[in-house]
Amino acid sequence: MKKVIVKVPHRISGFFEIVDEINGRKISNPEKVGSRGAGFNLNSFGTTEIQFEEHTSNEESTYKIYINNNELNDKAETSSYIVNKCIQRQEFSYDIKVFHNFDLPVGCGFGASGSGALGCIYGLNKLLDLKLSSFEQGKIAHVAEVVNRTGLGTVCGQLGGGLSVLLEPGYPCSCKRINILEDVVLICGSYGKIYTKSILNDPKLNKSIKIAGRKALNNLLKEPNLNNFVKVSYEFVLESKILLILNLNEITELLKDLNKLNIIGASMNQLGRSIFVFCHKDSEKEVYEVLNSYKPSLKIFRSSINNNKGFFVKTK
Repeated sequence: MKKVIVKVPHRISGFFEIVDEINGRKISNPEKVGSRGAGFNLNSFGTTEIQFEEHTSNEESTYKIYINNNELNDKAETSSYIVNKCIQRQEFSYDIKVFHNFDLPVGCGFGASGSGALGCIYGLNKLLDLKLSSFEQGKIAHVAEVVNRTGLGTVCGQLGGGLSVLLEPGYPCSCKRINILEDVVLICGSYGKIYTKSILNDPKLNKSIKIAGRKALNNLLKEPNLNNFVKVSYEFVLESKILLILNLNEITELLKDLNKLNIIGASMNQLGRSIFVFCHKDSEKEVYEVLNSYKPSLKIFRSSINNNKGFFVKTK
């Protein structure tokens, strides 16, 4: 049995503008569908381990996909799409097992689907010797997310690294990095899942996000720094009315309490019942006091921005 391990950082999007239409017509090419917006990679990771054995007979290839030790197979739609795509390229048949394990909660706005998609394609490319370029691997991961409605721009952000702005939708990626010149503390909190697919299919919220996302991007580009990123992210949350439309009262109150503090700022993960807070070391205690007052329903995680590009790939 051969195996490969790939580590890809989680990512939080602060705001986004859905781009799935041109002049009122739906874009048919999934490569061109995506988002404009901004977000950051974390020093918390999705680890994908892939094992395979080549079949000795002419039987069809088989695969199993696990997410945090739960066997999901075809229900893990994005990874399943990628596995099937790779199997089609092969003359031989295989028994493939994909194990995704994530440091941060899945379905909560921490970019797990993008992390898993990239881990899957990078791992299979190495293991099956597909000889795909980095460009081709990124394209497959992006399309897998778009087709399965699990994400729009997360893959491009994860490929860009650090705190980055997605200037144009779709693939190839158009990213601009924002340098952070100070030491900051990053703390996250989560109440649980939001189903991205249902949100992306909601016409009212879809329209609201497009308008607020476009405005947020324009405002960030006028002053591209961390403080302004957090500021326009929170403005996006308020102006899109996402908290009201999704009835996220607990997030509403938590963000109000956090933004009363003397900190860089706090906003909501896109998309999840989760929040992120940036502060300096001298304000950290006050932030934890607020967050702890919302426990036990709120799960708290500490991380930091990951400024690296590229992913850890190891074969065994």
